[in-house]
Amino acid sequence: MTKLIKRASAEARAFRNKQADSVESKQTMSRAKNRASGRNRDDDLDDAPLIEAPRKPRFAPVTFSEEGGVRYLHFGTEWVQGAMRLKKPHHIELEYAQQMMAWLLFLETPKRVVQLGLGAAALTKFAHRFLKRAKVEAVELNPAVVVAARTMFELPHDDARLTVHETDAWDFVNDRANHGTIGALQIDVYDATARGPVLDSVAFYRAVRACLTDAGVVTINLFGDHPSFVRNMKRLNEAFDGRVFALPEVHDGNRVAIAFSGPAIDVPFVTLQKRAKLIEDTLALPARKWLKGLQESTGQTSGSFTI
Repeated sequence: MTKLIKRASAEARAFRNKQADSVESKQTMSRAKNRASGRNRDDDLDDAPLIEAPRKPRFAPVTFSEEGGVRYLHFGTEWVQGAMRLKKPHHIELEYAQQMMAWLLFLETPKRVVQLGLGAAALTKFAHRFLKRAKVEAVELNPAVVVAARTMFELPHDDARLTVHETDAWDFVNDRANHGTIGALQIDVYDATARGPVLDSVAFYRAVRACLTDAGVVTINLFGDHPSFVRNMKRLNEAFDGRVFALPEVHDGNRVAIAFSGPAIDVPFVTLQKRAKLIEDTLALPARKWLKGLQESTGQTSGSFTI
C-alpha cells in the first residue's frame, strides 16, 4: 500500500509540474509577443497572468482488469476503484465497500439512500436490489464511469427506485432541495491518484450533514495509512460535532468513517448484536465483524453504545 501511495503521489506531482510548465510557457510566449509589438516592458499589464476560459473537467481513462473471477475498475492506474465477482454481480466484493453499509446497524431502511461516487456501482446495485423500501441514488461526475457501471458491472438503468445523477457531488450536497432528505449517505469520491477523497473540506462535510434527515448516518471511505486520514477525521469531527468514529483498517488499507446526525444514540450492545445477526441472515453482510470493529475503535465494549 505504501508503495502504491508513493507511486500515486509521484504521478500527481508529475501531472502538476507538467501543468505548471505549460502555463509558464504560455506566459513567456505572451510576454514575447507583447515586446515584439512594441509594448513598453514596464507596462504593468506585461506580466499579467494568462487567464483562460473555464474548461470541462479532465478525467483519467476508465480501464478494467480481471483476475480470479473478479472484474476490477481502474482510472488508468493500478488503484482499484471498484470490483465485481462475475458469478455474483450483486454481491459486494470488497471488504471496505461492505463496511460502507454499516449504517444498517443503526437505521431501518430509510426512504432515500445516496452514494457519492459511483465506481463499479457495488453499493448502488446492492441497495437497489435488497433495500426495497428505499429510493436509491448515485452521484457521479464522469459520464464514462456511468457507462462502465452499466455495461461492465451490470448496473440497471434508471427506474422508479433508481436514479444516477451525472453531476458534481459538491453541487449535489449544496443543493437545498436535498437538505434534510437523505437517511443514509455513502461517500467514496476518489480520482486516479487515489491520494484521499477529492472533496474533504469542513464546508463539504457540513453540506453533507445538512442533507441528512433528523436521524441520518453517513459512511466515508478513507485511507488509514495516509496523511489524508487524520485531516479528514479532524474535519468530520468539526462538521459533526465529534459524533464520528472509524472502523479498523482492512487489508486494502481503507478505513471507513461513520458520522451521525440527529439525536444522541444510546443503544444496548445486546440490541446491536441482534441487529447484526439479522443483517447477516438476511443480507449476508459481515455485520458482527462491524460491531466488533466498532467496539475496538471506540473502546465501548459493554452496556450501551453511545455517540
